[in-house]
Amino acid sequence: MAQKKLIAPFYERLSLVLIGIIALGFLIVEGKEFLAPMMFGFLFAILLLPVCKFFERKCKLPRSAASFLSIALLVSFIFCIAYLVASQIGGLAGDWPKLRVQIDESVKALQNWVQTTFHIQTQEQINYLHNTTNKIMASGTAVVGSAVGSLFLFYTFIIIFTFFILFYRRLLLSFLLGVFTGNNDDLVFDIVENIQSIIRQYIIGLLLEMLIVSIVASIVFLCIGVKYALLLGIITGLFNIIPYIGIFSAAALSTLITFATGAVVKAGIVLCSVICIHLLDSNLLLPLVVGSKVRLNALITFLGIVIGELLWGLSGMFLSIPTIAIMKIIFDRIESLRPWGFLLGGAYEYKEPAEKEMKTE
Repeated sequence: MAQKKLIAPFYERLSLVLIGIIALGFLIVEGKEFLAPMMFGFLFAILLLPVCKFFERKCKLPRSAASFLSIALLVSFIFCIAYLVASQIGGLAGDWPKLRVQIDESVKALQNWVQTTFHIQTQEQINYLHNTTNKIMASGTAVVGSAVGSLFLFYTFIIIFTFFILFYRRLLLSFLLGVFTGNNDDLVFDIVENIQSIIRQYIIGLLLEMLIVSIVASIVFLCIGVKYALLLGIITGLFNIIPYIGIFSAAALSTLITFATGAVVKAGIVLCSVICIHLLDSNLLLPLVVGSKVRLNALITFLGIVIGELLWGLSGMFLSIPTIAIMKIIFDRIESLRPWGFLLGGAYEYKEPAEKEMKTE
């Protein structure tokens, strides 16, 4: 006599799901220092995989040398961008006396306005700013020192993880095939190949978008007559990588630098130009270059960015979209999880049973 399959009540299954989500969230938050660089290393390894294969197959290099050389090229590219930005900042530092005069005049005008509007004497404002500055400087040295050390370790771990993922990629694939035994080899290969393809196209599309935005912003700033047009254009393109928040930071920084080196009218024109560039990028360039690579629901994308920032800060904002894209690829290829994949981006047409179909307008 066949035994009946026991199905747990709904409240029991819901409780187990909630406990699992809470436990997973706790591990993600507590393991930030380890998981964040590992995730970045995973993304960089996917990006560098074709380069590594080229060195292995065409140049006949061993896998260790090919992996190391691929990472060296990536680090060189990042250093070139950093050098370009640093050279422009060096020019800005050369004009610091002029910037200081402009800032002093602006601060005096602001102090007079505060005194007239709120009846707070200038000396009281200076004393308040002086006390606040002393408090910040008292703890600032330790904070900056620890931040620099943490960033150095963070980037070092990223490079190490990237190297090991490239070097042991076949071992990792064999592990996945061994875990999902049975007739799931084709499914595992399909998921792995799609993750590699989509994530690589997304990163390349994001870099292309950054390049286009930097060029367009630099040309616009040159036409306006901004002194540090190239620097502000690069900043606008780099900050544009951060979804939603980056463009506002770029607009504020560009407006502030332009105001310190020019007239108020020119600063307002720069602010309007950055907003117009962002609108064109969001409605034309982003869907064309990046949106076609990773088709995600805008609401889910925004929620992912917010949750990523709450969990991992700035790193979580960067990693949120690739992580959601990986989840969507997995959900779309597992029958029981396809509705969740449809919720994330709607890449496949989900149909309810015939008796439950409803017409929607």
